[in-house]
Amino acid sequence: MRKTHPTIGDSPGARRGLLHPLLARREALQAGAIGLLGLGINHLSGLRQLCAAEPGTGAPMPTAKNCIFIFLSGGLAQHESFDMKPQASDDVRGEFQPISTATPGLQICEHLPLLASRSEQWALCRSLTHSSNEHSAGHHIMLTGRSDLPRGFQPNAPSRTDAPSITAIAGRALAEAGLRAATNLPPAAVLPELLVHNSGRVIPGQHAGEMGPAFDPWMVAASPFAAKSYGAYPTYSFDHQQRGDPDERVFQAPQLSVPHGLGMRELGGRLELLRTLEHQRRQLDNFAQTQEFDRHRQTAVDLLADASVHRALNVTEADAATLDRYGRNAFGWSLLMARRLVSAGVRLVQVNLGNDETWDTHGNAFPHLKDKLLPPTDRAVSALLDDLAATGELDETLVVMASEFGRTPKITLLEKHYPLPGRDHWGAVQSVWFAGGGVRGGNVIGSSDSQGAYPLDQPVTPENFAATIYSALGIPATAVWRDAENRPHQIYHGQPIDGLI
Repeated sequence: MRKTHPTIGDSPGARRGLLHPLLARREALQAGAIGLLGLGINHLSGLRQLCAAEPGTGAPMPTAKNCIFIFLSGGLAQHESFDMKPQASDDVRGEFQPISTATPGLQICEHLPLLASRSEQWALCRSLTHSSNEHSAGHHIMLTGRSDLPRGFQPNAPSRTDAPSITAIAGRALAEAGLRAATNLPPAAVLPELLVHNSGRVIPGQHAGEMGPAFDPWMVAASPFAAKSYGAYPTYSFDHQQRGDPDERVFQAPQLSVPHGLGMRELGGRLELLRTLEHQRRQLDNFAQTQEFDRHRQTAVDLLADASVHRALNVTEADAATLDRYGRNAFGWSLLMARRLVSAGVRLVQVNLGNDETWDTHGNAFPHLKDKLLPPTDRAVSALLDDLAATGELDETLVVMASEFGRTPKITLLEKHYPLPGRDHWGAVQSVWFAGGGVRGGNVIGSSDSQGAYPLDQPVTPENFAATIYSALGIPATAVWRDAENRPHQIYHGQPIDGLI
């Protein structure tokens, strides 16, 4: 009998890359809202089922049912987080001190004390490497798990010739394999915002690329775009160059209303918040009864009218104790939303902790990391671990945290822009963090050299990183997705990280 690959359905036609709209002040201060195109929910039905892999087709034993992919856009400094070099010279080691974790011999930054006390639940890879020091290319590389950029890659805009994101691939594979929960929720989501450059252009690597727009992840827009404000607003907001512009954004659950008499083709452009879910449900149900819908759009109405969806997204109204544990800020709210969506049935959630360049610490690095970035991250990620562990969901939820690249081994000062020093872009090595989903806690994979500049042993590629996620979720190593011409495209381009799980 001829051996066949597990396949993932055909792609619809391509569409042009999108630019993020520059919103008026009044619109920017409203809670983010999402249209049908932004939801990516037209892929919820009408997809072919991927048959369960037969013996010998390379299907791994899944170690996780779900995955939360925390992305730190801008580039987390390995020296100021998980790979400190206290024995290096002053211009390498920086200002922060290492502290011991609950794992003997493992030290991390002093400004991550909550994670340090939970080290038996997580592991590190200190040797992930790729060749790009440029933001857009680095985002595409790490968000897609592909070290080589596609032919004709455009750093200034996403394109339908880009590689599909890890989130899009995993979501499509899981949906078509029947490996998603019986729920109206999409299999994959990205929150709380698209990663957008301060010029207004969308960063490449975030959507389904050449697979087509039908397979874009569900974009949950809860955080308005801001060109010069970064961090975990409102309590940890900052501006890299300390220009003093106030950050008045409001983080709020996106909701959809259907204006009277509006056709479905116009729906994506007319968005607003409703006062109550009941009002929303009445409008949606009434509209569904008076207009012709195909199955895809009817599923959209079902999704948006589901009370469990509303609860998962409406995190700012959680109980006081929960909000205190996660932090009453954009980082805490985002990880709480991810945790709720996973519990509700979304299989993979990408969480962008901060908009584009939030972690781009070229200057003023040490006060910004100490006071604005590391504390809310430490609190929110630790609360996520605690919540998942308390319900037994940590064993079945892989949590990963990475950036598009690391930072230079030597500290620099860009006097024209910053009064205080920082570090520049560095793709040659970064530290990547893993927890749950079968990960061996207290474990360190690979190492960097004495300067934190290059892998010293066991170099790991973005392809290995992506394969680790796919394998943990049980996606067969031989699985492919097929484009509009029925051509197969491999999902795996490397092996899972050895020794991690």
